[in-house]
Amino acid sequence: MRNLQLLLIGLLLFSFQSCGIYSFSGADTGNAQTFQVNYFQNASAIVEPGIDRTFTLQLQDLIQSQTNLNLTDSNGDLVYEGEIEDYYVSPMSATAQSTAAQNRLTIVVNVRFYNTLDPEKDLERRFSFYYDYPANSQLQGAVLATALEEIFTRITQDVFNATLANW
Repeated sequence: MRNLQLLLIGLLLFSFQSCGIYSFSGADTGNAQTFQVNYFQNASAIVEPGIDRTFTLQLQDLIQSQTNLNLTDSNGDLVYEGEIEDYYVSPMSATAQSTAAQNRLTIVVNVRFYNTLDPEKDLERRFSFYYDYPANSQLQGAVLATALEEIFTRITQDVFNATLANW
């Protein structure tokens, strides 16, 4: 009986060992050990101070929290770079008085991803998302912070899914 228990425990441990690296996020990092996120410059016509740094840090944080990769400043196995291409506000819906009832902030980020261990997985793609807010609100302070959080959360998750999720 004791040998049977040891055998079952051994098989159980071996089955987990043989699965290799597994991530509950569905990330497929292959043999990569490190990643780097180069600074995403704000190249949009409207420059909102600090959004480039905020996006760069949020992408780093997401990858660190959902993979076992180590962040590095150079020579990463996986490299993310790009720029914030567009940042604009447009009216979304009108009132009876022909004024905007809602505005939409849209941010577009161009991302270049390089997998130095498997160049076939390299990609360049534009990602965008938006946030709608009341037209009588100013896009500053808490409204801006909420908008950026929602937009960047969605864009960084989309970047992660496009580059590392094996779905």
